[in-house]
Amino acid sequence: MSTRYLRRVLREQEQLQQQQSLVDARPEPDEEDEEEGGGSADVGPSRNLFDLLNDDDDQKNHPVLANPSKVVSSAGGKSKKKKQKKKNRDDGNSMKDISEESIDAILEELAIDTKTINHEEITEVQLNTHNYGVSSLLAVDPKFLKAEDELRRIFGSKIVRSFENDRNGGSSRQVRGGRRMTLSLRKTMLVSASVNWPKWEGDLSMELLETKGGVNYFRYVHSPSYSQAQRIFEAAKEAHDINVVAGILMYYPYHIETLLTIADMYKFSGEHQHSADTIAKCLFALECAWHPLFSPVQGNCRLKYTHETNKPLFTALSSHMQNIERRGCHRSALEVCKLLLALDDDDPMGAIFSIDYFALRAEEYTWLERFVEEYKSDASICLFPNFSYSLAVCQFYLERDAASKGLVLEDDKSSSTDLMKQALMLHPLVLKRLVEKTPLKDSVWTKILNHPFFGSAQAGSPSLDHLIKIYVERNYVLYRYPDLQNFLKEAAHSVIELLNMNSTEVKDWACVRKEVFPSDKNEYSHLQISDFSDTVPTIPPDDLRQFMVHPQMVHGMQNADMGAVPHGAHGAIAGGDRPPPREVVGRNPGLVFLESLLPWIDYGAHEHGHQDDHDQVDQ
Repeated sequence: MSTRYLRRVLREQEQLQQQQSLVDARPEPDEEDEEEGGGSADVGPSRNLFDLLNDDDDQKNHPVLANPSKVVSSAGGKSKKKKQKKKNRDDGNSMKDISEESIDAILEELAIDTKTINHEEITEVQLNTHNYGVSSLLAVDPKFLKAEDELRRIFGSKIVRSFENDRNGGSSRQVRGGRRMTLSLRKTMLVSASVNWPKWEGDLSMELLETKGGVNYFRYVHSPSYSQAQRIFEAAKEAHDINVVAGILMYYPYHIETLLTIADMYKFSGEHQHSADTIAKCLFALECAWHPLFSPVQGNCRLKYTHETNKPLFTALSSHMQNIERRGCHRSALEVCKLLLALDDDDPMGAIFSIDYFALRAEEYTWLERFVEEYKSDASICLFPNFSYSLAVCQFYLERDAASKGLVLEDDKSSSTDLMKQALMLHPLVLKRLVEKTPLKDSVWTKILNHPFFGSAQAGSPSLDHLIKIYVERNYVLYRYPDLQNFLKEAAHSVIELLNMNSTEVKDWACVRKEVFPSDKNEYSHLQISDFSDTVPTIPPDDLRQFMVHPQMVHGMQNADMGAVPHGAHGAIAGGDRPPPREVVGRNPGLVFLESLLPWIDYGAHEHGHQDDHDQVDQ
């Protein structure tokens, strides 16, 4: 029971006791008063029976009431009423003081203290937070989660609203009696639902598996109708028939795997806006299925990637993060990245290799510094290429902001120059690839790379080499700013001067790299470098219509050599699994026209064209 409620109960009990004591102490009316009043039965006017309903309320509001037989319509009666009201107010104040004193005394006896209670609650929350790691560090801020809200903060509400109206193009208007027909969809946290989306039918749900250490573990559950759609999708996937996959959405508009596949088709065909809309629709369905206890705001909810039904959420969040980052919504991308990292500690999507980039672009320097210090209670992530360089860049901007405001940073922290020198000594290969990728064409960089330490730098491990490629692909755009180029240049010169005086440190840093990345296998091969790039590879339309492709096969398809195409794609390209042309005879012309806009629809025109060519040759 809270202290406020306990005070209220005790105060009411004190008031009731005070009322009872005043009623008992009131003197009985003597016979002379009754005679002067002429008797209550004769003088008192007839009373309305409905007034009896208000007796209880009057008795609660006025603890001490005058005797009705003494109430007269004279001025003396009014003065008596005033005196009596004044007396009642005095009695009420004294009663309040008595009740306050008694309540405080009771609370002291019960040893209840508000400050103690609040302190205990805070301590309990802190202990729970410590039990499940860095949940507060990865807690999502709903104010910055939607890309639309960030666009409004950047460009203004009017511009964003005008853009959305032009983009919708009146799709929410249906001609029926001249009225506007709109479907009210539930509000979600991740995305804003479009008015032309169908209603959520609830075919997907989420169940709570267990609660361990203050952390709730969940898993998505399929309904029988959703399982049926899943079986149809798997059959279409085995047949590489994208037409059947697209047809699933006519009966199951929120089938997650189908939406993800269609989004990939749009992305690889260059229709990025349609791809982003499809991913948003997918996230809308996934969020509608959340368990009542599932909340990314608290940071204590887990969805293990090992469960097959949970994997689509990770894929959709990763694609959504890339889409909103391309729109310039870096703060929203940071919140989505935090959610990805909080859902599964194993980080199957490699969110930890993007979170530093989003924090720098969103200018969340203090949070990034705190993340490096507190994540998993150690500083091992500082040895990764992305954090070793990003922490130096973060400190560089913190020092610049402090200097502009006339502030002084803490002395116990390393300076940005020292951090950058450590990063260059630990991962010299990063500088070489940054110069090539950015590109930095100044002659100064050529002289720096001619030094043996940078010119002959090697990763020494497949895992480290892969992480360096990811960092350069993700963060190279930061080093196009002149201030960071000068900062990196000065640090590189300092490293060269240091090595000229003492070359033994090269072996020391090489030992550190070998100890951190000892494996001869690429432990991060499941992370595709293209997933960390702003450029999206495309597939030729002919190949796009022929078969469903996994994102990992894109690079093989871009290669003209068939030997470089991944295993399993040769049969599809050869035409063995080519779907039959769609018939157009006897169908609705408007429907056929809309269907022809889809990039994977094939009406057999290409084959007929080739047939005509063959006929001309035969003639």
